[in-house]
Amino acid sequence: MDKVTIFSIPKDVTHGRGYAYSLQYHIVWATKYRKSIFIGEIETDIRNYLLETLKSLYMNIIAVEIMPVHIHLLVDCKSQLRLSDAVKVLKGNTARWLFLNQPEIKKKLWGDHLWNPSYFVAAVSDRSLKQVTDYINSQKIK
Repeated sequence: MDKVTIFSIPKDVTHGRGYAYSLQYHIVWATKYRKSIFIGEIETDIRNYLLETLKSLYMNIIAVEIMPVHIHLLVDCKSQLRLSDAVKVLKGNTARWLFLNQPEIKKKLWGDHLWNPSYFVAAVSDRSLKQVTDYINSQKIK
């Protein structure tokens, strides 16, 4: 009887004692009321802070784009990471940091909230990884 391959293992697999994984996610979240906040110096500042926060969560960055009203991330994560908690940390920490360093932003927002409470997450397969990376990297070009 021929062996049937049910799944394919991506090239970049993390191995541990008794496990192997490769987890990539496309994460998107938007500002409250779709307000254009991330422009100019603020875009650079939030990008740098977000990259630091991602490192502290042991999330490897594959692609990132900061748009005026939303953020796109493509990250590689550990299997032990609870993604909903990581998104909460990313949104909460960036909002707190931005309000402390750019207090004038609060004047643009109603109710002093930076982020819309929702977010989007999609698991990315090894087959769609390049497509999602290209999509994120092309956001500023559109």
